[in-house]
Amino acid sequence: MNIKIAVIGLGYVGLPLARLFATKYPVVGYDINQKRIAELSSGRDRTLEVSDDILNKVLVDNLDSHQSGLLCSSNLEDIANCNYYVVTVPTPVDKNNRPDLVPLYKSSEAVGKVLKKGDIVIYESTVYPGATEEECVPVLERVSGLKFNVDFFAGYSPERINPGDKEHTVESILKVTAGSTPEIGLKVDDLYKSVITAGTYLAPTIKVAEAAKVIENSQRDINIAFVNELAKIFNLLNIDTHAVLEAASTKWNFLPFKPGLVGGHCIGVDPYYLAQKAQEVGYHPEIILAGRKLNDSMASYVASQIVKLMIRNNIKVNGAKVLNLGITFKENCPDVRNTKAVDLVKALQEYSLKVTIYDPLASIDELQHEYSLESVVELPNEKFDLIVLTVAHSEFLNLDLYQYLNPGGVIYDVKGILKEFNLRL
Repeated sequence: MNIKIAVIGLGYVGLPLARLFATKYPVVGYDINQKRIAELSSGRDRTLEVSDDILNKVLVDNLDSHQSGLLCSSNLEDIANCNYYVVTVPTPVDKNNRPDLVPLYKSSEAVGKVLKKGDIVIYESTVYPGATEEECVPVLERVSGLKFNVDFFAGYSPERINPGDKEHTVESILKVTAGSTPEIGLKVDDLYKSVITAGTYLAPTIKVAEAAKVIENSQRDINIAFVNELAKIFNLLNIDTHAVLEAASTKWNFLPFKPGLVGGHCIGVDPYYLAQKAQEVGYHPEIILAGRKLNDSMASYVASQIVKLMIRNNIKVNGAKVLNLGITFKENCPDVRNTKAVDLVKALQEYSLKVTIYDPLASIDELQHEYSLESVVELPNEKFDLIVLTVAHSEFLNLDLYQYLNPGGVIYDVKGILKEFNLRL
C-alpha cells in the first residue's frame, strides 16, 4: 500500500510533523484557518517552528506528480485520498479548568467525512487515558458509517514538541506509539520509525500511551510547584533560592528545576486532564491539583513581591511606570496561549502601576484579541521606575537594562538569569 498522510491541524505540533513526513511521503497539511494555509503556502511559518528555508524545500503545489512533499490546504477534498490521518489539534481547558474536547470532536468529524475502509487515524493531541477510543472513535464511526477495528483503525502517538527549542526537534525526540490492535500498533510504529531518527517506543495499548503523555507534563508541573514553594519559603528567610538550587544541584541525582510562571498549552493544562479522569472514577488527586493551585498562584505572588521591592526602595507605587519584558508563555517562542505573563501584568495593573509591554516575538493583534492588552513594537525611548524581566528571550539577555531605568529604579528578574539584579524569584 502506498502511504499518503493527512496531518490535521498545522500549529506548533502539526506543521513540524507534516514537514518531517513530507521528506519521505506525500503529505497534505489540513487546517480550517485559511489565513494560516495562505501563510504556509507562501513559505512562511509565524510560529517559527519551521524555518522558511526548510519549509520551502518540501512545499508542493500538487501532490499528483510527486512521491513526497507537503501540500497545505483548507479543502477537505484534498485529504480524501489519504490513508493515514494524523490529528494534531490543541486540547485546551475551559474557564473552569475542565478539558475542552471540542477541537478533537470537530477534527474527528472532518476525518470521518472522508474515512475509508483500511484507513488509520492517529491522534497526537494530549488527552486523558481512554479519550481516543471513548470520545474520538465513536465520532469517526458515526460520521463515516464504518466499524472500528473492522473497517478502520486508530493509533496514538503523543506529541513531544518543545516550542522554541531548536535542539530537541520532532525527529530528534524518541516517539511513543500505539495502535488499536497489535498489528496496527506495528504499522503506526513503522510509520514514525521511518522518519524519527531518535527512534520509537511501541506501547502495549493506546491508553498506556495516553497516560504516559499526560504524566510527563504533570510530573514537571509538580516539580516546578515544589521549587516555587521553596522560593516562597526562602524569600521569607532572606535566602537566594537560585543559590540554594545551584548548591543542591551538585548532588548527582538532584533534579534541576527552577521557580517561575507555569503557563502554555502543555504543563499548565495537561494535569487537569488527568485530574478530570481521576475524579470520574472516584479519586481526588491531591498532589496534582495542589501543584496546579500553587503554580497558578505565582503571578499574584510575584506581583506582591515586586510591590514590596518598590516600597523598600521608596518608589511610589501608584502610577509608577513599569517596563514588562516578555509576554509569551516561554522564551524564544511567539505563543501567547495560556501565558502567565499576562496574569502578572494584570496583577501589577491592579496595584495601579502603568505597565508597558514589549515582546519582539508576540503578535500585537493576538495579544489585543485574546487579552485586551496593548504592546509596543520596539523598546520605548524613555525611562521607567521598574523593569520586570518576565520572559528570557535571547534578545533581552544582552540588553543594558539600566539605560531604561530612572535613578533609584529597580529590576525584578522573574527568570533568575541576569548577572545583576535587584531581586529575582
